[in-house]
Amino acid sequence: MFGWEYPPHNSGGLGVACQGLARALVDKGVDLTFVLPKKADFGAENFKMIFASLPNIKVYAVNSFLMPYMTEETYKVIRKKQKSRVYANDLFSEVERYGLAAAKIARKIRGDVIHAHDWLSFGAGLAAQKTIKSPLVSHVHATEVDRTAGHPNELIYKKEYEGTNGADKVIAVSQFTKNTLIQNYGLSDSKIDVVYNGIDATCYQLDASIPAGLKAYKKKGYKIVLFVGRITIMKGPDYFINAANIVLKHHPKTLFVVAGSGDMEGRLMEQASEFGISDKVIFTGFLRGRELSEVFEAADLFVMPSVSEPFGLTPLESLLHDTPVLISKQSGVSEVLHHALKTDFWDVEDMADKILSVITYPSMRRELAKNGHHEAMLASWEAAAEKCIRIYSQL
Repeated sequence: MFGWEYPPHNSGGLGVACQGLARALVDKGVDLTFVLPKKADFGAENFKMIFASLPNIKVYAVNSFLMPYMTEETYKVIRKKQKSRVYANDLFSEVERYGLAAAKIARKIRGDVIHAHDWLSFGAGLAAQKTIKSPLVSHVHATEVDRTAGHPNELIYKKEYEGTNGADKVIAVSQFTKNTLIQNYGLSDSKIDVVYNGIDATCYQLDASIPAGLKAYKKKGYKIVLFVGRITIMKGPDYFINAANIVLKHHPKTLFVVAGSGDMEGRLMEQASEFGISDKVIFTGFLRGRELSEVFEAADLFVMPSVSEPFGLTPLESLLHDTPVLISKQSGVSEVLHHALKTDFWDVEDMADKILSVITYPSMRRELAKNGHHEAMLASWEAAAEKCIRIYSQL
């Protein structure tokens, strides 16, 4: 299995999904070797390493500093700081270098099936497929069409096209993503299987308490509305701020918390300032672990206003903490969650109405939280692993 991140060294949902699926596959008897790029300032091409928290999973790390959501510009900035001559000078050459290293590892492991996650890993998957002639499964968690709201980087799109068309089977994390692959990547319906993400409650600090600062606001009668995610165009954070502006006109004692980081962060702060609501919007930066659980515990409602969301694990995370959710209809998770409020990302009036309903009527919040929590607990990685194993067996 080829990936590009793995907890605790992850920057988003892809690493969490890889961990959940990997653990469930091993529990089902799969002999799994996980290969990933790893930032390491030493000269060796790769090394074998076993994480203490992952019995029975062998993890290989290739000496690279590829990261999720990396652009050509950010790669060049980081590359300039690296003294080692091992690394390539540009992002796409580095992806190719990962593929060459992957082929060497594949010769040693000779897996029965190759499973690659998203575009940075597709080159590695294809190289391994060519080397050992085993079938390749390309697992699509997001596409460049999603990430850029329909304005893809042509080089990344080409990698995705090659990785999905060259695979023996493609896994999409939702029907929403499957439709994108059919419409934009020329894949046939029969080549793609939908495997929904799950969630593992043991990975979260469900006993977390509310942070003192937010608790003080709640004692003053404030309601807390939460956004968690990368602050990028795909996630729709600007629509969240627009809805906040409307809500605050009707319910001034509302605090909006934005947890995450990204290229739109500065613009969002400016937007809040232009609306005159800066004192009611808190930017926390990227949160993980107990800190993330604490803000979920504090929130009265979680909002995911994504413009294009292939799946979306954060609503499931929120529901595990008994915090109800309002999610975009343009998301894969909306296919599996029924006890959730839903809206079109662009309809900020409707978004604001639904936020106001939850923070105004405690009984509505309680029912959404109770039923949503039960639904989230049914979203298991075990079911995802069983479906993957059926696909492996057919191949």
